Amino acid sequence: MRPLAQMLLACVVALITGCEHSPGDPPGPIPRPAEVTDFSTLYSENCAACHGANGENGPAIDLANPEYQALVDDATLRKWISGGMPGTEMPAFAQSAGGMLTERQVNALIAGMRQQWWRPNAFAGATPPPYAQPQDGNAHDGEQTYQARCFACHARSRQQITSPDYLALVGNQALRSIIIAGRPDIGQPDWSHLGPGGKTATPLSAQDIDTIVAYLASLRNSAQAANNSPERPAAATPTGR
Repeated sequence: MRPLAQMLLACVVALITGCEHSPGDPPGPIPRPAEVTDFSTLYSENCAACHGANGENGPAIDLANPEYQALVDDATLRKWISGGMPGTEMPAFAQSAGGMLTERQVNALIAGMRQQWWRPNAFAGATPPPYAQPQDGNAHDGEQTYQARCFACHARSRQQITSPDYLALVGNQALRSIIIAGRPDIGQPDWSHLGPGGKTATPLSAQDIDTIVAYLASLRNSAQAANNSPERPAAATPTGR
């Protein structure tokens, strides 16, 4: 066989055998969106925009906070991820509620959060107040407790927690979670370290938190909150949202 013919044959063989694995191509078929269960991928494409790239420093609650992970159980996380959280901009992500994520993907997110951010004895032996916010908190008492335990720090903070605009974006349960678990990513202490001027004080009682949330809720612009509440999930990303 002539050299030129040999070169042409070699090129043809290379094209035929190498087209399935061209440089830069994945080694196998690309999984469909519903098949993706990798936590990092699911989190980055569905959660990071609001909760931060590493579960912190986002506009929404600090998921990387071990105290928050200890406060909320799997069933509650599944409820919020699947169906959305009332009073906030968090939409429903589960397919069963009109979202794009399968039950396996929701479970993968929960398992990944626990593996990444759950820590034993997050509360250092202390017993936190109950997670669920009651409906009957006394707003008048809450205003007094807020002035005594919270005002000194929030008065000089860029985060105006009593702003109706802010409160329209944060539901009562989210407020309670932040008060109990704190937000270490932005320097917000937990319920056991809230005192005048940020100094350690007697921990807030469950009733104190009930009433503080009721007071903040009384300042909320209810009409704006209704407008901000998501009615459907946002547009889908490559792995679904």
